[in-house]
Amino acid sequence: MSIKIAMVGAGSIGFTRRLLADILTVPEFADTTFGLTDISQQNLDMVSTLCKSDIAANGLSARVEASTDRRRTIADADYIICTIRQGGLEAFQTDIDVPLMYGVDQCVGDTLCAGGLMYAQRTIPVLLDFCKDIKEVAKPGAIFLNYSNPMAMNTWACNKYGKVQTVGLCHGVQRAHWQIASCIEQWARREGLIGPEEKVHRRDVDVIAAGINHQTWFVKVEWRGMDMVPRLLELFQQHSDFPRTEKVRIDVLKRFGYYSTESNGHLSEYLPWYRKRVDEINKWIDLSSWINGETGGYLRVCTEGRHWFETDYPNWLKAEPPKFTADKRSEEHGSYIIEARETGRVYRGHFNVVNRGNITNLPNGCIIEIPGYVDKTGINMPVVGDLPLACATTCSASIRVQEMGMEAAVHGDISLLKQAMLHDPLVGAVCDPEEVWQMTDHLLTVQAQWLPQYASEIHAAGARLSEAETSGSRVNLLKTEGAARLHTKTVDEMLANKEAASANAQAADKGKMTKS
Repeated sequence: MSIKIAMVGAGSIGFTRRLLADILTVPEFADTTFGLTDISQQNLDMVSTLCKSDIAANGLSARVEASTDRRRTIADADYIICTIRQGGLEAFQTDIDVPLMYGVDQCVGDTLCAGGLMYAQRTIPVLLDFCKDIKEVAKPGAIFLNYSNPMAMNTWACNKYGKVQTVGLCHGVQRAHWQIASCIEQWARREGLIGPEEKVHRRDVDVIAAGINHQTWFVKVEWRGMDMVPRLLELFQQHSDFPRTEKVRIDVLKRFGYYSTESNGHLSEYLPWYRKRVDEINKWIDLSSWINGETGGYLRVCTEGRHWFETDYPNWLKAEPPKFTADKRSEEHGSYIIEARETGRVYRGHFNVVNRGNITNLPNGCIIEIPGYVDKTGINMPVVGDLPLACATTCSASIRVQEMGMEAAVHGDISLLKQAMLHDPLVGAVCDPEEVWQMTDHLLTVQAQWLPQYASEIHAAGARLSEAETSGSRVNLLKTEGAARLHTKTVDEMLANKEAASANAQAADKGKMTKS
């Protein structure tokens, strides 16, 4: 088979290299053309050099065509994969630091809450430009596979306004599935149901997870014919690690009866209960890994990872290229979707798609995350039915915030953006309405260079802040690093422990999602 896959945001170096390797693990794809594009020529040069070296080392005829001309890269593509971070680390820093001044303490800030809403304002207009190119120059029926957050808002805008079939891909379900398998393994060993050395693989545990991205719920968990959902609380509470690292998720499981797919740090910032009082945040998180709730944790590891990669790049070039073998293929959905559509080999995964009656007690038209099947006929999504009411209620609150944030981004509607901030579960738990209004103006002014749709509003936003300062009505700003912020290491500090620096850099790289 000879297909073309365009990767937009290919400067996401580890992830791009990982996806290319996954795709070329499939024998039929040995002749694939990869179009790599990025706004950074430097990053593009680095990743294309590595990818070409990997292909040559594996003796394949696949080609890499790298260009900063996005439209040229998308031309004639069968699939377009998006991994962009609009505004880069500079904008991401303000997503975390500005809300902190108003008491909003985020761990990740890229999906919901103040950071996620602003990320959508920067990203959606750019994605709609991508959709325009896809409709005009890609192959007819080309599929847009989106990895960029905020997943639900981005995928919603691309389907509704971009008019391109867009599927959002995330690995939260796979990671949580492995956690459940680990819980069952430890329990089964205690009960004598498996031998001392016997393992429980996630493929041994049948699951159905349904909800919205990062708030997806395991409504079915079955092992050896046993319904494990009623046992999950006990199993997680008795696990060797999770009572320390997953305190929020276990508490939600205790009160809802269902386990959430997303990490402790992520989930804590989507709900109104766990990060609203600074002096209580630390009791719900764990600092052994950023993903367990550290203030600005993802920003820290992304910053350290980028700096380390730029320093360590010569060593990447000298290292032995990876072999494209099935045992090293990651669990990222992208390569399996392409394989299933092109070869007919059926793939089952959990995908972010438009709700068309699939979850019957969530709004039609929103973006849901449910199991689906892919083959030559396309991406086929079954009807899941109703979610349990507590799960549906939590998802519904976030969906309406996502909808307002998405519509605000498309139309440059500052009132709708402020209303989205006001209704966000964590922002609303921390801030009063005037604090929300001034925080949004503040964010708009510091991110002006990435928000062309708000050009006519940003000067007025700055004027309102100045007037509030002059009149004494400016809300009090906090001077804080947050409840649990760790130091961002310099390159010199990372050089003291190169192995730890490399591991930390990989922690921020989506391409680390490999099979166990």
